Amino acid sequence: MRELTRREFLKVAGVGAASVAVAGCAQALEKAAVTPMWKRPNILLAISDDQSWRHASAYGCKGIKTPAFDRVAKDGVLFSNAYAGSPGCSPSRAALLTGRNCWQIEHAGTHASEFPAKYACYPDLLEAAGYFVGYTGKGWGPGNWKVSGRTRNPAGDDFSKLKNKAPAGISDNDYAANFRAFLAQRPAGRPFCFWYGAHEPHRGYLKGIGLKEGKQLSDAEVPPFLPDAPEVRSDILDYYVEIEWFDMHLGRMLEALNEAGELENTLIVATGDNGMSFPRAKANVYEYGVHVPMAASWPAAAPAGRKVDDLVGFVDLAPTFLEAAGVDQPAGEYAMAGRSIVNILTSKKEERVDISRPAVFSSRERHSSSRYDNLGYPQRCMRSGEYLYIRNFAPERWPAGDPQKYDGQGRLGPMHGGYHDVDGCPTMDYLIAHRDEADVAKFFHLAVDKRPADELYNVEKDPGCLTNLAADPAFAAVKKDLAAAFERYLRQTGDPRILGTGDVFETDKRYSPIRDFPAPDGN
Repeated sequence: MRELTRREFLKVAGVGAASVAVAGCAQALEKAAVTPMWKRPNILLAISDDQSWRHASAYGCKGIKTPAFDRVAKDGVLFSNAYAGSPGCSPSRAALLTGRNCWQIEHAGTHASEFPAKYACYPDLLEAAGYFVGYTGKGWGPGNWKVSGRTRNPAGDDFSKLKNKAPAGISDNDYAANFRAFLAQRPAGRPFCFWYGAHEPHRGYLKGIGLKEGKQLSDAEVPPFLPDAPEVRSDILDYYVEIEWFDMHLGRMLEALNEAGELENTLIVATGDNGMSFPRAKANVYEYGVHVPMAASWPAAAPAGRKVDDLVGFVDLAPTFLEAAGVDQPAGEYAMAGRSIVNILTSKKEERVDISRPAVFSSRERHSSSRYDNLGYPQRCMRSGEYLYIRNFAPERWPAGDPQKYDGQGRLGPMHGGYHDVDGCPTMDYLIAHRDEADVAKFFHLAVDKRPADELYNVEKDPGCLTNLAADPAFAAVKKDLAAAFERYLRQTGDPRILGTGDVFETDKRYSPIRDFPAPDGN
């Protein structure tokens, strides 16, 4: 099949659950109910909390060692272009569980809200088909799954009782021991579905733990949107240590599978729920906010040692697990939006495998309580080819959160005492403290300043998303094509933001603490 032109490529942006048009011919998706050509696999999802795609040694990041992630990649496929459903954990995990975009799952598409039970999750569907299902650590959350009628976390039954000694800032959950306990309770002959959700590398970190563990400041890979300062490098090293903790438990789980004779027929996906918790990364739909690491292995069916460049989204994982298990996807009104990547996993090809994947999408609504009246910062983004196109639906709002807040006693706090869509961290403290210095000011403003309605980046040349091409006449045609494909897909999938009813997201109840901010001018 020939390579698509850019215009043909963009015309197919409506990737959906039924069929995809490719270069003028229709390629019908296979029904998940078709009997697979393999024994039903076990399924293990390992998902870290706040990890950008660069930060695994398989991607060449020299300051970090992730032998377990690298082993999964070596035994299967290393994905270079995997995208989370959102730059925040709760909606991103909901997109993964349901196979639906965040704007298609109501309350579950915002942070710390509810998870309507009408949206089927892949662990429940697999359990109904005979799988033994469980999770350890962080499943779906934060939020309240009980108020919508669910009887357990959408990730499955909780296996988190066993503990171990851990450094400050790191969970004492012995994830690997709890996985072994899960395997021990599995009824004989039943395949399993397990969700390993580490709390790492979510903040807070034990400050200086990276240096204490023997890492050097020179080991840190400083993203282009952050200043190269010792305080920032040390903060990054602390982040690396927590990723390595996640990886250590994954390694122990791989050994448990090997000892049980189950490694060969277990489909393993290792990834992160959103980007690193640093300014202009997490809670932003830039590359370091939604581009995540992903490796997948399945020795019984997937050829090993491949690197794949296909655009893959979190909405694709639930359909993948269901197809591998030979289980039907939901149909009708609540059909999944993603497409299975089983064809990519079982292919022998590398680089571009499935040219019918023209784009991948992510979104953001409310993250933390960061603005007046609990308002969010609505964004949508589309990665297509080398470009990342972003639409900011409320550019009048502060993307990192309002700069000032009340102190709980009715007193207005200092300027720059807000910005709560950036997790509190030494790096943000450094930006604020040195914001008036010439070599730091630009990084501070990149993190907190208001942004235009449209943004366009060539992320292959500019992975830090520093040069906005949206207003550049030289890229007018590119922007026009991308914007048309972007709007077509959002309309096709019923996004309230593009349909003019997006204020519905501002009404979603928040079940985490709410801060008090001054009203903006005009309110």
